[in-house]
Amino acid sequence: MWLLLRRAYPLRILLPLRGEWMGRRGLPRSLAPGPPRRRYRKEALPALEVPVSPVTTTEIRQYLRAHGIPFQDGHSCLRAPSPFVAPSDIKNQKKDATTSFCLFIDKTTGHFLCMTSLAEGSWEDLQASVEGRGDGAKEGILLGEGPEAEDREEVLRIWNRAIPLWELPDPQETQLARVMFGLTKVTDDTLRRFNVRYLRSTRSLVFPWFTPGSSGLRGLKLLGVEGQENGVQYVETTIPRPGVYHNLFGLPLIGRRDTEVVLTSRELDSLALSQSTGLPTLSLPRGTVCLPPALLPYLEQFRRIVFWLGDDLRSWEAAKLFARKLNPKRCSLVRPGNQQPRPLEALNQGLSLPRILRTALPAWHKSIVSFRQLREEVLGELSNVDQAAGVRWSRFPDLNRLLKGHRKGELTVFTGPTGSGKTTFISEYALDLCTQGVNTLWGSFEISNVRLARVMLTQFAVTRLEEQLDKYEEWADRFEDLPLYFMTFHGQQSIRSVIDTMQHAVYVYDVCHVVIDNLQFMMGHEQLSTDRIAAQDYIVGAFRKFATDNSCHVTLVIHPRKEDDDKELQTASIFGSAKASQEADNVLILQDRKLVTGPGKRYLQVSKNRFDGDVGVFPLEFNKSSLTFSIPPKSKARLKKIKDDNGLVAKKSSSGKKGSAHQNSETCIGQDPCQPDTSPSSR
Repeated sequence: MWLLLRRAYPLRILLPLRGEWMGRRGLPRSLAPGPPRRRYRKEALPALEVPVSPVTTTEIRQYLRAHGIPFQDGHSCLRAPSPFVAPSDIKNQKKDATTSFCLFIDKTTGHFLCMTSLAEGSWEDLQASVEGRGDGAKEGILLGEGPEAEDREEVLRIWNRAIPLWELPDPQETQLARVMFGLTKVTDDTLRRFNVRYLRSTRSLVFPWFTPGSSGLRGLKLLGVEGQENGVQYVETTIPRPGVYHNLFGLPLIGRRDTEVVLTSRELDSLALSQSTGLPTLSLPRGTVCLPPALLPYLEQFRRIVFWLGDDLRSWEAAKLFARKLNPKRCSLVRPGNQQPRPLEALNQGLSLPRILRTALPAWHKSIVSFRQLREEVLGELSNVDQAAGVRWSRFPDLNRLLKGHRKGELTVFTGPTGSGKTTFISEYALDLCTQGVNTLWGSFEISNVRLARVMLTQFAVTRLEEQLDKYEEWADRFEDLPLYFMTFHGQQSIRSVIDTMQHAVYVYDVCHVVIDNLQFMMGHEQLSTDRIAAQDYIVGAFRKFATDNSCHVTLVIHPRKEDDDKELQTASIFGSAKASQEADNVLILQDRKLVTGPGKRYLQVSKNRFDGDVGVFPLEFNKSSLTFSIPPKSKARLKKIKDDNGLVAKKSSSGKKGSAHQNSETCIGQDPCQPDTSPSSR
């Protein structure tokens, strides 16, 4: 199996005395902002270890033909007869494509799912079963078995305690619950059809997960409300854990003849859509964060899929990303706007939901022939300038003033002197984004994943945990909730295997930020200098193409050429030809002013910014106890912002303020904890 499942996660249990859902250890909730806040647990670190030779659609078709297995070509899956269903079971049913061709094989990964027996596994499992090598996937995961015993007891206990909203004894409590969740215009009939209940002890809505084709209860999602300064925030809790909570809410109401469906990111939106339009609607279990490939077989029957995920630019970007998995030719997208909010808000505002659905734009077109096809996207960026600028850093406000934000589809090149703290800085840089919901994949070719994870955990906790081991479990649980994944590569790797792993991460985990640290270690040292530069240019081009084609931000760490210690690095100091800086959208340089007595004063220089051209420098202060650079220095000279057409930082004038951009920064004490013992010959 490519996905290694762990079952040792603490379960969420009900604490009636405290009136809220918390972890079994009673840990505090995550403070990460953003409605709704989702609690995710995911697979172990080796989850991204893919086969040496990933399977292709052509290879899957050839294998099925070679073994005499008939199949049908679908949108994102191949359909074939299932070896996990007894022939007698098929004979007893009406023979059609649904019953006889009930095995769905993912075209991209080869992962399969049998709709009848609910058996699933990897492509290797299916091959083993077809060829009779052991029991194959028959010993694998059977989704029909439902949650584990402890989960099952918890699910049944909560479900039995929850009651329908319209059966609450106190009318004022009923009205308060409707107001909290925005359900004042959602009827009792709609709540009854979707079987939504209310848990009084926690003031939470309860959404059930029923097994397709039966009434078995497999899991629950609880939706609570927390008050904020500028409104309310939804808090979601799932049983079982989100890694295996694959509930397409509303699936039991879908008929076999339905050919059109609307996908939403929240169960509340599905209620509003179903009531207002009468169309089949489904809610994605993880919202705009991820569309698990395990759900794709359930969407194969639809000829048209409309995404209406939210009212912000992130929802729009997620819809375009998900449409790629489902075949963009059958997908349409509802563009966010003032007159096109999310479905529940549209219902409460008295807007016509059918009219908004008719404005959905196709997700695919053969070519752009005129500005007419682009004008709506241009208007969207002009109307949402802050959102178009990307995700803003919470730890580096000066970086926001220059780069404006972190955007998908860009390539960032990061460099700095040996021992200046490149890996330590870039780990905090990526961690900052990850805590805000940016799914991140780390490719650390220079240091081990254990060492990198230790540094990032220290930065996350902003304290040295080796001195407070009693708090390790608390911080480790919170750190594990982050959408953070690691490649298992180390040292020299081929660019093809790295790109294949990145493609797998984008498809399976919807990763939108990849960090490669660093280019020289990934390339190795055996090539001659001339070939080495050509090889580096080829690799940079491959990363550039990957970022553009997959709408994924790639941060590439490259060591500089050997320079004199008394000289500052420039864009031209990046090792290799000029291709790296030419292909990059952003170029960041960690400058380290060497002093005779020890480490110098560090500052970050933005020497290229393709988004709006702002470049400049700002000081950094390294905190040894927390391994962070984000603690603001005491200097009032926070930022020097420079405009230059060539993308280079201009020379400072000699008017008595020479070096003022970094002379006020604090001296960094302590060696970079991520500095390896060996270095490539190019350094």
